[in-house]
Amino acid sequence: MTLHPEIAEFLAALPAPPEGPLDPVAMRAADEAHLPPLEERLPLHAVQDVTAKTDAGEVPVRVYTPAEADTYGLLVYFHGGAFFLGSLETHDHVARSLAKETGLRVVSVGYRLAPEAAFPAGLDDCYAAVRWAAGEDSGLDWDGATLAVAGDSSGGTFAAAVAARAHDDGFDRITHQILYYPSLDLDFDADRYPSLRENATGYGLETAGLKPFNAFYLDSGADPADPLVSPIKRTDLSGLPPALVVTAEHDPLRDEGELYGERLRAAGVAATVSRYPGAGHGFVQHFSWIPEYHRVFEETRDFLNRR
Repeated sequence: MTLHPEIAEFLAALPAPPEGPLDPVAMRAADEAHLPPLEERLPLHAVQDVTAKTDAGEVPVRVYTPAEADTYGLLVYFHGGAFFLGSLETHDHVARSLAKETGLRVVSVGYRLAPEAAFPAGLDDCYAAVRWAAGEDSGLDWDGATLAVAGDSSGGTFAAAVAARAHDDGFDRITHQILYYPSLDLDFDADRYPSLRENATGYGLETAGLKPFNAFYLDSGADPADPLVSPIKRTDLSGLPPALVVTAEHDPLRDEGELYGERLRAAGVAATVSRYPGAGHGFVQHFSWIPEYHRVFEETRDFLNRR
């Protein structure tokens, strides 16, 4: 189907991007310029900013508690933003919706960003935050049953990499991985996947913009050949946690996400691949208020409840 009309209308009204090199500081400020005030955000039982004291140092996290309980299943969430954008604030609404729909206590991670923090600083923060969340010292009252990792776009990259790194370290507590339109192959050869050509222009994220947007991360020492940078390059996917891979029809990154799901299944991992018609990259962050796309949170809940 064609791009959803409300998304198409929004994209048509966007101003042309400024010429010249990308300015991460200015882009971050613009990202946070129009966030809704606290009183207009989805209410939950509690939302608390916490400093996680981890092996990677102090990592800021925001904890979303949907209802009072003695123990909680946990979902550790990594925001997107091409490794140099995004924050606890820009994805606050996503974390709130995840907590409300899943009933889990959500831990959103404010990991360090490129280019100021070189690879693997952000990944180290995400992995350390997961291990901290499952520990008794976190105060999160983990129930010992559900420990999911989730992320959108580059946050999905981190979720996949964290799941793999935990497996290799023998940390077997992660029960689910949830990847929303993940960036899994940071070698941006346009001939690698048909979706890089089919969705090259006109849908928000454009294929020509992938290299410059990811350059801050890659130039900081992230090697696209490294499976912790490009999780699809991992040769053995067996033993990884069950996965939900959500893709968007009009996303240049669509095919690498779907191929990753296929490779997980071929390796014996229970993997669900769900393509959202009419959607483009970023729809969970920007367009989940559209009813057919808000369904992604319900699908996440159902996936987590599957046994």
